[in-house]
Parts: sequence; C-alpha cells; structure tokens
Amino acid sequence: MDSNTKGKFIVFEGIDGSGKTTQIEKVSKRIESFNYKVYPTFEPTDGPIGSLIRQMLSGKISTDQRTIASLFAADRTDHLVNKENGIRLKVDQGEIVLCDRYYFSSYAYHAQYIDMEWVIHANLLNAKILKPDLTIFIDVDPAKCFERIKKSRTNFEMYEKIDIMKKVRANYFKAFDVLRDSEKIVVIDGNASVEKVEDAILNEVRNISQIG
Repeated sequence: MDSNTKGKFIVFEGIDGSGKTTQIEKVSKRIESFNYKVYPTFEPTDGPIGSLIRQMLSGKISTDQRTIASLFAADRTDHLVNKENGIRLKVDQGEIVLCDRYYFSSYAYHAQYIDMEWVIHANLLNAKILKPDLTIFIDVDPAKCFERIKKSRTNFEMYEKIDIMKKVRANYFKAFDVLRDSEKIVVIDGNASVEKVEDAILNEVRNISQIG
C-alpha cells in the first residue's frame, strides 16, 4: 500500500453479543492479506477515561447516565486525537482503522435515558474531527445475542439485559434514520453464519476502498 494514500475509518456497531469483536479480528486478517496496514481498536478505550467508564459499566462506581454519556464523548475525543495512536493520525498515515463502537453506540445506548439529540450534540466535536468512511451495523436478534452472552460469562454489565438490548437495537435504527443524509451506514444480517457475515462485511469494505 502506498504510504501516502489516505487510510479509511471503518466502524463496527451492534448490540452486545452481535459478534463485532470476532468480525474485526477476521476482517483485519483478510485486509492484511492484501498488504494493507490495519489498526483494530475499540471503545471505551483502555486509557484513563475509558478505564473509568468500564468501572461504571460494571457497577463498581455508581453514577448518572449523563455523566457516562459525557465521559464516552471525552474518551472518544482522546481516541481520535491521541498523539501516539489516535485514529486521526492512523488514518492520515494511510492505515485502515477498524473500530469496535463509535458515536452511534452512544446514541443507541444513552438514548434510553437521555434525549438522543442531547447525545448527538455532545458528540458534535468528534463528528467534526472524523466521521467514519463506513459504519457497519451487525444486526442480530437480541434473544440470540443474550444467549451468547450468558454462555460466555457469568458477570453482566449495565446494559446487558434483554429488555435493554431490544431498546438499544431500536435506538440504533432511529439514529440511523436521523443521520441518514450525513453518514454512510450499512446493515449486515448477523444471524447468518460467521463466514457469510465476514464475506458480506469484506464486500462492503471493498466498495469504499481499493482492497482486493
């Protein structure tokens, strides 16, 4: 890949248990096989603000939902502009960034408790810094996701409840509709096999890049 080529910023979204992490791992390897530099990352980050958020999500620290939403926006800004490994820097260096969650996650999760327009406004700075070239939503039935979560662990985070997961899925589609004219969003059927989902995602990545 030409080091002077501008990279791409691709975001993976979905409710908990939708398979985002698995697909990022698989798609990263596929992209790397075409000799492209790939930078997989995630939110909340493992930085100071992200670590605080994780303690809140696990219930170790009690707080208000507006505080969590604001911290997510701040963690996201640091994720974008960090001088060592910020997303903006990686993209400008020609890398393909695959991010597990971005601001649509905030819109979907926090809109259960706060007006969605408030959350969108809280993330305006991040949208100005960098919008995704593509947001991929892996759509999986909430009941199926909940079963996956129950099989994988015994401790659940704040939002990992079936009723909440159903609301979050609905909020994703509400947010997609609100921002349909300013964001490139693709919905992938995540109920299919892991291999079929991977192929579908890679096809969408090819549509916005020169990969393959």
